[in-house]
Amino acid sequence: MSTPIIRVLREDWADPEIALPAYETAGSAGADLRVNLKPEDRGHGLTLYPLQRAVLPTGLRVEIPEGFEMQIRPRSGLALKHGISLPNTPGTIDSDYRGPLGVLLINLGREPYTIQHGERVAQAVIAPVVQARYEIAAVPLSETDRGEGGFGSTGKA
Repeated sequence: MSTPIIRVLREDWADPEIALPAYETAGSAGADLRVNLKPEDRGHGLTLYPLQRAVLPTGLRVEIPEGFEMQIRPRSGLALKHGISLPNTPGTIDSDYRGPLGVLLINLGREPYTIQHGERVAQAVIAPVVQARYEIAAVPLSETDRGEGGFGSTGKA
């Protein structure tokens, strides 16, 4: 499989000094996404209070090749140290979306956290997508050992 190319367009207002998504190490699965705050917010950052959610701008629009998606995932260090995560993890950016790329964050910590201009706030993982066809079964579904067990049924009693 060839390496997919993600075409990127910067918003007119975006700071061109903020790096494009990039892999920090050769083995990284996710490219770090940086917040690109609007000019009026750059000096003081954006503070997320406990349980507050906000969409942070990246200043980018992306073109993802058909047959792929961009998954937006939390950064483990922000989650561990400050409780900053994504409420819909992973978020999905579909190949036919052309709007602004924002990162929906939530502060699950006990203290306010200020996100600074250019800070790495999430990771983007590019993954193949398979679309299935759904149809009504003409006969009962096949039996399995698990059966109807769900939501913790395979864990501790």
